[in-house]
Amino acid sequence: MFSGRKPRKALSELEHLIMSVLWQRASATAEDVRLAVADRHPMKESTVRTMLKRLEEKGYVRHTVDGRTNVYRGLEEPQSVAAKAVRQIIDRLCGGSVEQLLVGMVANDVVDEEELERLAQRIARRKGGKEE
Repeated sequence: MFSGRKPRKALSELEHLIMSVLWQRASATAEDVRLAVADRHPMKESTVRTMLKRLEEKGYVRHTVDGRTNVYRGLEEPQSVAAKAVRQIIDRLCGGSVEQLLVGMVANDVVDEEELERLAQRIARRKGGKEE
């Protein structure tokens, strides 16, 4: 199940931390990001700028220029980024089978019976045309 488009590279832990700042705000400068993550991951502003440039190259963020300052914003919601990352995992590790992934998640107690039941009900409603 491979598409013609090359999938984006996954986010590293540090990139995810930076993206979480951008997801929480409409936009942010490198200094805004540096201050927001300083307690969890102290960095120089130049390091943050490098990370933001990498995120832009990967297609996760875009910047505009305000005076002499780059202002960054995320291009996709976190749920969309997560869904695409899961699709890559399914394709690489489960031969494209969502069922194989879900069975593994249940077998390894990632998804419990209650969650599985809620998902089944949601799928049934969607199949029946009653979206939430």
